[in-house]
Amino acid sequence: MAGTQSKSSGGRAKSATKARGAMKNVPAISEFSKEEELNAYREMLFIRRFEEKAGQLYGMGMIGGFCHLYIGQEAVVVGMEMAKEQGDQMITSYRDHAHMLACGMDPNGVMAELTGRQGGLSKGKGGSMHMFSKEKEFYGGHGIVGAQVALGTGLAFANRYKENGKVSMAFFGDGAANQGQVYESFNMAKLWNLPVIYVIENNKYGMGTSVERASSTTDLSQRGASFGIPGVQVDGMDVRAVKAATDYAMEWCREGNGPYILEMITYRYRGHSMSDPAKYRSKDEVQKMRSEHDPIEQVRARLLEKEWASEDELKAIDKEVRAVVAASAEFAQNDPEPDASELYTDIVL
Repeated sequence: MAGTQSKSSGGRAKSATKARGAMKNVPAISEFSKEEELNAYREMLFIRRFEEKAGQLYGMGMIGGFCHLYIGQEAVVVGMEMAKEQGDQMITSYRDHAHMLACGMDPNGVMAELTGRQGGLSKGKGGSMHMFSKEKEFYGGHGIVGAQVALGTGLAFANRYKENGKVSMAFFGDGAANQGQVYESFNMAKLWNLPVIYVIENNKYGMGTSVERASSTTDLSQRGASFGIPGVQVDGMDVRAVKAATDYAMEWCREGNGPYILEMITYRYRGHSMSDPAKYRSKDEVQKMRSEHDPIEQVRARLLEKEWASEDELKAIDKEVRAVVAASAEFAQNDPEPDASELYTDIVL
């Protein structure tokens, strides 16, 4: 028994050493090609224009219930999507529209779901927080805080069981990082060395409470340390930094090393939801982030500086994006509502 304990302790020590190395070796940024910069610009701009339109429709009373916008955080999901392979899974919280768009879900279907129409991706019965696509390996937005972390861990368990080489990405916010089920998931994921990346989208405010007021330790990337899970903080406002860190974490998981934590330091420009006036922070704070760290403007500036695109070409991209978003809004407002007979279809009682 003593020999077994010693061998086990030695294995854990090696694992801990490797984990420490994993935290040091993450590259700061990925140098993007012209095509990658243009793709990142288009995808992030598409998400922003979509969310702006969703906000308008909410104000017009076309969208009911809760509506959580992703404006300001676009680099996180776009950079991670750029690092994905076919078959990798994504699961997230209720701030989910951007994740759906990034993985290629139909914008008409997303917007129609927001307005509760039959052409919505959940047939008008899920609303803003509950959409799903097995085809796109998107396993939902989830309204219960932290619930998706356990489910994302389950997806990783299935990947390991099937030995398919795929990685699960479980997104959650800084507020959800204090939920107990998160740590139960960490424990199981490391115990079985599951291929899962835990993505903490730290936008600085869990609802209306700053992370400094809600968390005794604010380096959330180290929340898995007691389980032997490595993690790093990433500039979530720079799509190149997100891509570089995700590439590293993906390789870590695919090599059988177990889970990895990426804390994306990001910022949301709007309130927690559309019903939140965000009076807990100053306008100057928000404006400073917009003017100095905006993820889309960073890419735009690089494209112009390197002469990879002209002002007119970037305006043309914006025009194309706005046209797609306008078409989705038109569809979402005119598509019929679900028939009453559909009330219990696809519902498990």
